Amino acid sequence: MRVVVGGIIPLALVVTISPLNIIPAILLLFTARPLANALSFLGGFIAGIGVVLAVFVSIAGALDRSAHTGQATWVAVLKLVLGAYLVVAAVRRFRSRPTSGAPGTMPGWMDGIAGYSPGRSLGLGLALGGLNPKNMVVGAAAAASIGSAALSGVQQVGVGAIYVAVAVLGVAAPILVTVFLGHRSSGVLDSWQEWLKQNNATVLSVLFVVFGVVLIGQGIADI
Repeated sequence: MRVVVGGIIPLALVVTISPLNIIPAILLLFTARPLANALSFLGGFIAGIGVVLAVFVSIAGALDRSAHTGQATWVAVLKLVLGAYLVVAAVRRFRSRPTSGAPGTMPGWMDGIAGYSPGRSLGLGLALGGLNPKNMVVGAAAAASIGSAALSGVQQVGVGAIYVAVAVLGVAAPILVTVFLGHRSSGVLDSWQEWLKQNNATVLSVLFVVFGVVLIGQGIADI
């Protein structure tokens, strides 16, 4: 179990550090109902990450049982493929980064967040947590490690809970800052938002290439 946890925590960090997950949480804290919206977003994000992981773990477990091996070859192949995908995504992200002195940009759908209600915030959290392709890729890699290991049902739930807890830290951080700093949090969150907007592509590029290489290395070792 410790080996599996050690393997999935780095993957969860890819999700938690992603600016595209953190910035919506910050924007929601500047709406008319800041904590209600941000907490709804966090709840949806947790549910989205958890459901996707559970589905992939079930699939991985079924595939592993059909292979009749403790560590099936398909796990190694999957890690190689997902690792290669992250490396390619890293290159594309890096090439799309803002030029020196140019302002950072974010997806157009974030423009309407100022008018979100708790219900819409919950839906946004579900969508980003469960349907974001990058989160799904990382979740599939984590699920392959969990589902193919010789873990009991309780152990799988425990390991999955650790993955989800680490994966949502980035979204939870702005909320914690608001709770503990109160009105003083505005300046902190503004600076976070501007930095993430400007460095979004670079941060994701570094994350994807590092953990893509990690997955490729794990895949090679498992063959």
